[in-house]
Amino acid sequence: MHLTVLRKKHSMDPRLAEVFKNQLQEQRAALLAQLASLRGGTIGRAEASADHFQHPEDPRAQVDVERDLEFTLDARESAELDAIDAALKRTADGTYGVCIDCGVDIPAARLHAAPETARCLSCQDKFEHTHRA
Repeated sequence: MHLTVLRKKHSMDPRLAEVFKNQLQEQRAALLAQLASLRGGTIGRAEASADHFQHPEDPRAQVDVERDLEFTLDARESAELDAIDAALKRTADGTYGVCIDCGVDIPAARLHAAPETARCLSCQDKFEHTHRA
């Protein structure tokens, strides 16, 4: 039997929702500033480190490991930014603080610790177990 979760407008106190929205916006701005600082602008991490990979004296294995690390960090940063943007969208459409899988309210303590979170702890645990690489 397939269970469909009905999305409803979240009943979070508007003042609390504004606090989380501000926290998300600050988190997003800090991440973008960090990325710009590390990359020297708005280019990708892999592009910023391209010069690093152009030194023929570096052992090939070292270059490969460093390149893989750069791509992994770039993917992680992109995923973090995507999660923040998705959370900001949920604040705009009134579903922020509601688990995207089961529809229950996410505790405020969890949202304070990780304001970009989209799932309650139970659903996050299930998600991580089914999406292990």
